[in-house]
Amino acid sequence: MTEQLNEMINDLQSRLAFQDDAIEHLNKVVATQSQEIDLLKKQLAYLYEQLKEQIEKNAAGSFSELEIPPHY
Repeated sequence: MTEQLNEMINDLQSRLAFQDDAIEHLNKVVATQSQEIDLLKKQLAYLYEQLKEQIEKNAAGSFSELEIPPHY
């Protein structure tokens, strides 16, 4: 009975160690993804501002590179 109990304890300890490693790995992945999302949000805001400026420029009569050529 004691040997069986020791096996069960060893198995549980092994599973716990594996789960601790998995949680640590997932935590690192989530932290990395969070940083990437923050960067993408900043890039999106920048692109939004650039597009907004271009639209305002075009609305003011300054059609430049976004103007469709007459043959279309």
